[in-house]
Amino acid sequence: MASPLIISVSGLRGEIGATLTPDVAIRYALTYSLSVESDAPFVVAHDGRRSGSMFADAICASLNAVGRDVFYAGVAATPTVGVLVRTLGASGGIQISASHNPRQFNGLKLFSSEGRVIPKSEGEKVLIAYRKVEKISDWNPGWVNVELLGERKQVEDSTIAHMEAVLKTVDADLVRSKRFRVLIDSNNASGSVLGRRLLENLGCEVVVCGGTPNGDFLHTPEPTIDNLQGVLQKVVEAGAVVGFCQDPDADRLALIDENGFYIGEEYTTAICCKNRLQKAKINGESEPFHLVINCASSRMSIDIAEQFGGSCFRSPVGEANVVDLMKAKNAVFGGEGNGGPIDPAVGYVRDSFVGMAQTLEMMARNGQKLSEIAHDIQGYSIVKRKVDLPNGGFQKVVDLLSREFANERLNLDDGVRVDWDDAWVLARPSNTEPIARIIAEAPTDDRANALCDRVAELMSTTE
Repeated sequence: MASPLIISVSGLRGEIGATLTPDVAIRYALTYSLSVESDAPFVVAHDGRRSGSMFADAICASLNAVGRDVFYAGVAATPTVGVLVRTLGASGGIQISASHNPRQFNGLKLFSSEGRVIPKSEGEKVLIAYRKVEKISDWNPGWVNVELLGERKQVEDSTIAHMEAVLKTVDADLVRSKRFRVLIDSNNASGSVLGRRLLENLGCEVVVCGGTPNGDFLHTPEPTIDNLQGVLQKVVEAGAVVGFCQDPDADRLALIDENGFYIGEEYTTAICCKNRLQKAKINGESEPFHLVINCASSRMSIDIAEQFGGSCFRSPVGEANVVDLMKAKNAVFGGEGNGGPIDPAVGYVRDSFVGMAQTLEMMARNGQKLSEIAHDIQGYSIVKRKVDLPNGGFQKVVDLLSREFANERLNLDDGVRVDWDDAWVLARPSNTEPIARIIAEAPTDDRANALCDRVAELMSTTE
């Protein structure tokens, strides 16, 4: 049985040939284009999956057929698309990617003219309009005659603007002076297009795993500890000081230290936040220093903000929500605990390349190994689980948990979050899969697991 089509306010994701077909992709892309008033071109790219070029051809052709020009970037990372939208003066962007999902999936992610994932309000309008159109044959989105057809223009160098933006945020000469030996696991996806180029420009000796962006993943694509077991030893064998592991569209980054120990995704944003605030103090930047993370991310970044006299704010889960709050708070840095740092100086998009550059700069400036940097950040036990959604939807869970934890600190902005002085637990429906997620953080594994067990047991009673 095919997985259902997952549609959110920022994009869609489905199984190729089943729930996600060229017809679906064309309708969604054209619906988005009709919501954009500017007549400037759109940027279209894909993450290297075998199906990516097929969907790109269909989307580019359909946009041309309604008179819209397209900048086609080919295989490119999701954060690169954000940079291209801004530097090319595009109306918006469409990135074809299923993120960390297996190769049988693909999807579309929508970018505004700001080079960020479209805000919730805009996404809701696209979603409503898309659902009104059941098939292309019953719809005229404004097909034009031959004289008015749009053009498809190839972007000759998709990475240079992105690379230069990242390099400007760090002391590149300092990093170059260290001649770090590093390993990058791009898993034969879009991260390889810029990854090696950026690291070599930073003076690194680079060992590449999966450097051909053809979508033939060498391991299950989500950069979790279970999926990276084969990479851990490669870092040690290569004599690398760090292993950088990207997901297929390269907006997430997991870290492996010089001993082959999985530092993980939660530490990525925390390390970047610490490096950014440490530099701010050294450079005498004016306070306050605001950070933003989502409500499912580790409190490490909150501790770091307090350490440097700043503040850290929590948004609902989702890149668009984090970005909205970052802009509202004028945050100097932010991100999500899935390994997605966001640096406004590069773009309001989760960015694995930002993560690599910030990590290397901190190692170079402090003269520390990655294991030492991670050790200096107080860590917590964070447990993440997936459970089936109950019949009748997630509202049953909200009602039950709200009653059960009525005397605790409750937050219903995104699912149900319960906070204690030393721990928290969150239950929420996934934006990308037909499941619910339970996440808990506490000082110990036993405490975090106990919180997840309790919520899972309560949720089972809603069946």
